[in-house]
Amino acid sequence: MEFTANAIAQFLGGTVEGNPDTKVNTVAKIEDGHEGALSFLANPKYAPYIYNTQSSIVLVNNDFVAESPIKATLVRVPNAYEAFAMLLQLYAQSKKQKSGIETPSHIDSSAKIGENLYLGAYAYISEKVTIGNNVKIYPHVYIGDNVKIGDNTIIYPNVTIYEDCIIGKECVLHAGSVVGADGFGFASGEDTNYKKIPQIGNVIIEDYVEIGANATIDRATMGSTILRKGVKIDDHVHIAHNVEVGENTVMAAQSGVAGSSKIGKNCMFGGQVGVGPHLKIANGVKAGAQAGIPSDIKQEGAIVLGSPASDISSQRRSMAVYKNLPELRSRLSDLEKIVEELKRKISEE
Repeated sequence: MEFTANAIAQFLGGTVEGNPDTKVNTVAKIEDGHEGALSFLANPKYAPYIYNTQSSIVLVNNDFVAESPIKATLVRVPNAYEAFAMLLQLYAQSKKQKSGIETPSHIDSSAKIGENLYLGAYAYISEKVTIGNNVKIYPHVYIGDNVKIGDNTIIYPNVTIYEDCIIGKECVLHAGSVVGADGFGFASGEDTNYKKIPQIGNVIIEDYVEIGANATIDRATMGSTILRKGVKIDDHVHIAHNVEVGENTVMAAQSGVAGSSKIGKNCMFGGQVGVGPHLKIANGVKAGAQAGIPSDIKQEGAIVLGSPASDISSQRRSMAVYKNLPELRSRLSDLEKIVEELKRKISEE
């Protein structure tokens, strides 16, 4: 599909600076731009590229001030990154959509299937499954007994959804993710052998949730593991049994939340954040990459770093000291020598 700068500006509520009839038919990073491509500039770090980019149109923030002439046509918008995301969604929707039921695949006779299902080859739908309208299930997906899947949800190849789990509408489950595997529940007996605790709960994933590739969401021991509306989980994230993740919380790759912890709304976790078991994390908490959280965080909007995690201001002070440890050690050694010399002189008097 082809769009003019004027059409893009009208769609985004922006203004054109340059030729309104400039056309684009693809997208590209600003540093890799070429004729016919649309790019965006949101991070000031990439500002130098705008003066040499070969992209035909560039989205910029309203407050962007050019320091040199720019060849590309600009479309000014309040938020260039958000606007570019909207256009990418439009571009993705314009691509040909999968449809129909491929063979071989299996749909149990007791399953209830909505309209316009796409089912890829070798996918398996078990007993008493309920699937909404416009759902896309790619090849090699397994859906266990009694699973419910809402409208417009997309399930990519090799996803496994165990029995009794509930997936809301307009969710996306990326390749290899596992929903509803057993929680890590074992009891040690007198003979020191670990005995498995049956995990008889389920997983509830509410609407508009996205789960990254190879992420794992464990079923509850009893009750439900819950991902609330709008949660976004990156690749290789692990959510343990009976965890609850609040609305619109996002977690970057390789983060993990131990059993029965409750994460608030609108939290943001960087990569490899670890949350201990049975904890409560307040709404709006931000945890930097590799933060280790061993205790409750009660302050809403807190920003924590480090392991064990602490408030960002105290952690920065600690980091400043840590950076200077070699120098401090040398100074301490010198002071010890001075003290010993003073002791020697005093003893000789």
